[in-house]
Amino acid sequence: MKKTAKVSMVLVLLIGLLAACSKDSNEKKTDNPEPAQTTTTTDNQETTPDSKFADYSKGFEKAVTIKIPVYERAFEGWNVSDNYYTRWIQKEFGGKYNVKVDFVPISRGGEVTDYQQLLAAGNAPDIIYHYDMPQAMAYYSQNVMQPLNYEEVANYAPTYWNNLKAINEQYGVLDGKNTFVFASRPDYGNFAGIIRKDWVEKVGMKVEDLTSLEKFNEMLVKWKEAGLGTAGAGLTANIYNYAGAFRDYPVDPKENVIYSDIAVGEFTTKATERWLKNLSYQYHNGLIDPEFYLRKDGVSQKAEFVAGRTGTFGDYMASNMDLFEATKKNNPEAEFAYLPAVAGIPGGKDLPINSPYPFGMIMGINSATSDEARIAIWMYLEWMSQPDVLFFLQNGVEGENYTLDADGIPVKNDAFTGESALSKNNNKDYWCLVTEAPSYGSEEQTLKALKKFWTPPGYEQIVDDMLAAAAEAKAKRGTTHDPMFITPIAAVNEYKADLNNLFQELYLKIVMGPEDQFDKLYAAAKEQYLKAGYQEILDEKSKAYDAGQFIS
Repeated sequence: MKKTAKVSMVLVLLIGLLAACSKDSNEKKTDNPEPAQTTTTTDNQETTPDSKFADYSKGFEKAVTIKIPVYERAFEGWNVSDNYYTRWIQKEFGGKYNVKVDFVPISRGGEVTDYQQLLAAGNAPDIIYHYDMPQAMAYYSQNVMQPLNYEEVANYAPTYWNNLKAINEQYGVLDGKNTFVFASRPDYGNFAGIIRKDWVEKVGMKVEDLTSLEKFNEMLVKWKEAGLGTAGAGLTANIYNYAGAFRDYPVDPKENVIYSDIAVGEFTTKATERWLKNLSYQYHNGLIDPEFYLRKDGVSQKAEFVAGRTGTFGDYMASNMDLFEATKKNNPEAEFAYLPAVAGIPGGKDLPINSPYPFGMIMGINSATSDEARIAIWMYLEWMSQPDVLFFLQNGVEGENYTLDADGIPVKNDAFTGESALSKNNNKDYWCLVTEAPSYGSEEQTLKALKKFWTPPGYEQIVDDMLAAAAEAKAKRGTTHDPMFITPIAAVNEYKADLNNLFQELYLKIVMGPEDQFDKLYAAAKEQYLKAGYQEILDEKSKAYDAGQFIS
């Protein structure tokens, strides 16, 4: 899950990321995706005279089971489907409404494969979710989700609906059918590039000197000459957000819509050529991890940074993160600083800040989910949208997990290891169904709280610099959103898997091939990529664009 600016995303070639894919179908247990329009339901719950919806405020007469997906992130000692908080949810929500809440683990790195297998076996969760719209669209095109009645959502989840009504209605309708509901995405982010400040200063530079990609490469040359190490890097695969900083601005509107797709790499664009040329230069001159192609996830990239072999890494800031302590165990002299996004931009140009979408988790309802289970899910989202419920799930037990400061902001006790200890991302994989970030009233109060959640003791300056950079960028350049199609692009689903594999093969061949053959290798690779299905994708997207079937 993940949402960050394209300007920041160029640092992917320094710090890496990971991703996902697509898949298949399932049968529905009921022929009617709409709520019952009669005066009674299968649970013999009568409707109120002024409503066409049954009243379940006192619970279901017969027990209803809902299967809720939850990311399995391999946190040591954490059972995602059975812990203090899942039991609390069962007691507080399930007990009140006669609902059994089953949590279904979905691996964060292999979620699409997990969903594919669960859907094929008929055991998929009732919520089919993803952080990225292209993959959510892929699920939709496979007919694994049922159409929704937004009036039903508003009836059973009024708080949730009022919070998300505009987003749901703008982005949730595909081909004229209500398909998705969303979590909110407050305009805060805690993803930061980290650099070894001591290395920068050892070669006679300052972090403030890194005002462009050219200056960054200049520093990497000095690192190599001094025998310090390289920049971190990882395999580019499945999520393709590398091109933003290498584009010409302003971008042609049609090209922006057609090529902006994190699910399929825009391999044939000028921006890709520039990205590849820089990566080839860095690789052949020993400026990045020489085995970057083996670093397929954040764990393996982090290991290189912790070992002291690389001097850059990207991570989500958290007060209990172990990155700095682990690195200092191996490198006691290590010092760290925030790596400004401009260090990844050719020429240090001022580019628009790009937020992928103005929403968080994208959710559809499994086509096999019964009417009662679907209604129970809306009730679950409503219950979780209440401030006291969110506060508890995000902070835990007062006096154990946290204390309140003079401003009423929870101060985490990271040393607490008792039964109510939160997961390492503050239980986000449970409350991400309704929001991407905690809220504590005013923006000022929320930022105060978030800073405390995001700041490892002793590294306040990194978080301050991260927030200052984001505020300056918004004020100076504004924010845009990725365009998205509101109709499935069939060719994407048909060719995506093959193109993803081909992308890895071709880009590594070009980057690692002889520098003096770059132009020849790239020209041949573009032709191969287009013939492998990318041209069909571009043609289909062009027609959808001309028909106005997109939002930008």
